[in-house]
This record gives sequence, structure tokens and C-alpha cells, in this order.
Amino acid sequence: MTPLERRAAASLASIYALRMLGLFMILPVFALYAENLDGVTPTLVGVALGVYGLTQALFQIPFGLVSDRIGRKSVITVGLLIFALGSVVAALSDTIQGVIIGRALQGAGAVAAVVLALAADLTREEHRLKVMAGIGISIGVSFSVALVAGPVLEHQIGVPGIFWLTALLALGGIAVLQFWVPKPAHLHLHRDTETVPGQFREVLTDGQLLRLDFGIFALHMALTAIFVVVPHILRDSAGIPVNQHWHIYLPVMLVAFVAMIPFIIIAEKKRRMKQVFSGAILGLGLSMIGMWFSHDNLIGIALALLLFFTAFNLLEASLPSLIAKTAPAYSKGTAMGVYSSSQFLGAFAGGFMGGWLNGQFGLSGVFLFSAAVTGVWLVMALTMREPRYLSSYLINVGAIDTARAGVLTQQLLKEKGVEEAVVLAEDGVAYLKVDMDKMDRVALARYSSELET
Repeated sequence: MTPLERRAAASLASIYALRMLGLFMILPVFALYAENLDGVTPTLVGVALGVYGLTQALFQIPFGLVSDRIGRKSVITVGLLIFALGSVVAALSDTIQGVIIGRALQGAGAVAAVVLALAADLTREEHRLKVMAGIGISIGVSFSVALVAGPVLEHQIGVPGIFWLTALLALGGIAVLQFWVPKPAHLHLHRDTETVPGQFREVLTDGQLLRLDFGIFALHMALTAIFVVVPHILRDSAGIPVNQHWHIYLPVMLVAFVAMIPFIIIAEKKRRMKQVFSGAILGLGLSMIGMWFSHDNLIGIALALLLFFTAFNLLEASLPSLIAKTAPAYSKGTAMGVYSSSQFLGAFAGGFMGGWLNGQFGLSGVFLFSAAVTGVWLVMALTMREPRYLSSYLINVGAIDTARAGVLTQQLLKEKGVEEAVVLAEDGVAYLKVDMDKMDRVALARYSSELET
């Protein structure tokens, strides 16, 4: 990559990370803090945890479409300001309803899709996957850091202080945007990262993609639901003060990260994706049952959390890979948009159902319901087709007419490792599905318009 592309990748990953860090730090501490808020009920605690997902799902695609018209940086700036405003509202609130409004505003600053679109504006097609992978890694790191930092900061500055810090992180993201992120020369539609409304029908009627959308919905529903009750278990059953909960989360997250790596290798390199994927879903369900069965035992709950986060990390890494393998290259952005909306709706459903079930049936209801939904997901995974081990690959072919696009499509299909090819003249891009182990990068590079300049 060029220096400008590396700068774009690093700066945009940091914006993504700053925003997600603020959202995630509340997860391990909010359920206990909410006990002291006016008007609190178990259901409203869950709503406060998950409502950001509802507004994020509602606004992320519209924000992306607006950014095509008025510019990425303007929309990201407005989104981060809304996010910061929501953080301030939550920090100042002493009622559960006020915190819910603040959390809803946080989600309404839905700039995730716009950040990805800006990343696409600033990077060449041939390097897009590396940039998106870097942003994905930043999200995973933010999540792990947040689970450890949340309890520590709760002791130092309290939950209102975490909300204030979240607002400052959002403002820091604006500073990074204005002073570090390069300005794109042009805005383009990028079908590999952006949602195209005309492709909704195709994406929403694909049974294989819908299985994956349900999967991310169920995964984040389970994640949010357990954080309605796990902080109570660690404090009340295990006797661990909230400021020491990181003593559990830190080793669990470290071991879980290491434990998932061999399975990722087996899934991708040994081409056992479906088996590993299904096994991870089974492990997720068993972890819920383990939390239910051993919630009054510290070692038992720690082992169940270890199994949960090993499975969670593995599934969180596998699902986007499966989307990329399943969706046509020219509609990958739309498929990812629907997938992301499903993820955020899952967070909302997990908060709402986790809170309601905890109020009606106690923690047993939360864990058993989550295990049941995971069981439904497992059945869907077992009936999905074996994934094709293909990756999306883009080539900028420059300004061409429709006739030339048709000729290029046929030529590309004859290249080694190319399984699918669609060249769209209006985009000036060849959208390929390739077998990375067989493809000839040198041969494909000859089709790039950059060689002519």
C-alpha cells in the first residue's frame, strides 16, 4: 500500500476503535450501576444496554446513502457529535429513562458504514481487503480492552465518568478525522463496502445469507443478554467487587483469543469451515447451559465464560468470512449492510429479552432462552451448504464501455483461480470471486488500469 493508504487505514481504524470502545465499556458494569437509578426495572436495564443497537440498525444505511451525496467527513462528524451528545445525556441522567435516551442517541450516531465507505474512497481495490481486515481487528481489540477497562474505570470515575470519557473519545475521533484522515479526491459507489438499495431483494431472498444474518443476530443477542446478569453473578454469587471483575475478564479474554486460533487455521487452511462453525455454535450453547448450571461457583462460571468467549471470538471472525464467501462480489456491500443491521438488532433484542426474562424468571430464564435460540441457529448452520472457499477480489479496470466490459468478463473467467467475474462498466471495476490458493496475481494485475498510467 502507498503511504496515503496506510495513513487512511490506521486513522479510520482508530476512529472505529474509539467509538466502539466507548460503547463496549458500559457492558460489564451497567447492570450493577443501574440498580441506583430512579424508575429502574429489570426490563428497562436491558433496554438501556441494548437500545443503541436499535437506533444503529435504523440509521446506519441511511447515513451511508446520505454520505454519497454530501460527503463522508461531514456525515461522520455529525454522527460522532450525536454519539457524544448521547454520552453526555447518559452521564447527566439519574433516571433509567434518561440513560435509555442517551444510549439511543449514541446508536443514532451510526457512522460505521460511512467509515467503511471512506476507507474504500481512500484505497485502491486491490488493497481493500487488507484495510477492512485492519478495521475489523481494531473492533476486536476494542471489545477486549473495554471488558477489562470498564470495571477498572468504574472504580476510578464511576459509570457517569465512563459516559463522559466516551464523549471525549468521540470528540477525539472527530480530531483524528479532521487532522489525520486524508481527504478523498472523489466519492464513488463501492459495491464491495456500501449498500445498494437495488440489491436488497437479491440479498434478502438468499437463504444462505439469511442463515448468516440470523447467526450474527443470535450471537449479539446472547452477548448482550448475558451482560444483564453476569455482573450480578460475579458480585453476588462469586463475591467479587465490581472493580475486580477484570480479574476474571482479562485471563478469560486472553486465553479465549489464543484458543480460537487453531480453529481458525483448521477452518480456513484445512477447509473445514462448516464443521468448525457448527462446533463453535454448539460450544456457545453449552456455555449458556454451563452458566446456568454453575452460576453459584466461581470456577464454573469462569470456565463457562471461557467457553463462551472462545466460541464468540471464533464466530465473530467466521461470520464475515462466510458472508464474503457466499455473497456475489458485486453485492457484498449490500450483504454486509444487512448483516450489520442484523447484528445491531440482535444487541437490542438481547438487552430487551435479557432484562425481561431476568425480571420474570431470574437468570435461569436468560441463560436457557439464549441456549434455545443458539440451538435454533445450530440447526440452521447444519443445514447450510458447504461454503465455497472463494474470496472477493477487485480490479480497477478504468473507464470502459459495456462491450469492453463483456469482453473483459470472458477473459477474466479464463484466468487461473477465477471462479466468478462481473465487470461493470459504470463502476470501472471487475468484481471477482477467486480461489486465493490457485489465483495468479501477476496475471490478474495486467487487467488493472493503473498499469496504463
